[in-house]
Amino acid sequence: MQGLHLTADLYQCGCNLSLLVEADALAELCRRHTRESGLTLVDEKWFTFPDHDGQPGGVTGMLLLAESHLAVHTWPERRGVTLDVYVCNFCQDNSAKAERLATALIAAFAPARAQTNRILRGDADTAGACDELVLEALNEQSAYGYRIRERLLTQQTGCGQLLEIFDTPQFGRVMRLDGHFMTSEREEFFYHEALVHPAAIAHPAPRRALIIGGGDGGAAEELLKHPSIERVVIAELDADVLAASKRHLEAVHRNVFADPRLEVNIGDGFAWLEAATERFDLVLFDLTDPDTPAASLYTAASFAKARRALAPGGALVLHIGSPIFHPERVRQIVAELRQVFPAVHCHGLYIPLYGAYWGLAVASDSLDPTGLDATAVAQRLEERGIRDLRYYNAEVHGALFALPNFYRELV
Repeated sequence: MQGLHLTADLYQCGCNLSLLVEADALAELCRRHTRESGLTLVDEKWFTFPDHDGQPGGVTGMLLLAESHLAVHTWPERRGVTLDVYVCNFCQDNSAKAERLATALIAAFAPARAQTNRILRGDADTAGACDELVLEALNEQSAYGYRIRERLLTQQTGCGQLLEIFDTPQFGRVMRLDGHFMTSEREEFFYHEALVHPAAIAHPAPRRALIIGGGDGGAAEELLKHPSIERVVIAELDADVLAASKRHLEAVHRNVFADPRLEVNIGDGFAWLEAATERFDLVLFDLTDPDTPAASLYTAASFAKARRALAPGGALVLHIGSPIFHPERVRQIVAELRQVFPAVHCHGLYIPLYGAYWGLAVASDSLDPTGLDATAVAQRLEERGIRDLRYYNAEVHGALFALPNFYRELV
């Protein structure tokens, strides 16, 4: 009996009407996402209700799964859908597969509003959860997650990414892409301050910066705290990520998109680097994780393009993943950086939304962020009038680069 039951009530669905009135179209959608989620279809039944008062009838259907079932009901007159996915976890844990299926279907129906629930079934020792627990796998052996109050957005973007915005009790609004937590209102400062300020403070007067990715605006907002910055360029792949961030994540970007020093370009970051003729004091790779479609940017070829875009004394900054949960990936990225740059300085911190101690790196021909002591960092912060910080300070600067032994040995 032990299992997971996911339910979703979807309102004002923006999908093609055929998914709400045609059994064949709805059935094919459900079959495809079931196969892609890794669940096993064994039988199915679909029924289309007759028209009523000149309005098309809805569709009710069910897929019988080796793991249990998927059920879907549509109300075309209300552009509404209810669905539920139940999987048995007695022999193996199918929870992640069920979550992939439910999330993909929600995105396909494109609701204006969604109510979701995650219910643990059949375990007398576990109280069922009446609100949704959203999980992310750290690796094949580990996962973590957060309860959500409401799904604000579930969308398949024009670039093929699954974009979700949640409201959570822990961190406020949270963005997730393809099942990976990206940023949140209440703890974004851990990541963005550690990404931006160690290199920006180490540079004597950064004037131009390029951000590959960074569509949430958080990194740009931190960069523009430095008064010497004259121009920041964001090269963001996905226009839908940018639009969702502007609408839902103002506490992250703080309306930075209205700053005249910021220019936003939509398109492939790798292609943007290839075409760039401008030289930048800082290039930031503010990307999704290395095991996502951004993987090609975590390579020596991409790092070489970034190096060519740097002005003398400039630096490339990027996150490199968790040395705890992806040690070989971290080791490989740092090795690729060292093929290109003579100086690579790794740093790290615990990032709450990512559920782990996380690695970052500053790579340069000459810029050395470890060469500043706390007094020098404090002096530069004071001279630049940078006070609106929640994580980074003069003492933290050095601590970020004081690597634990296991991380030091890895890189």
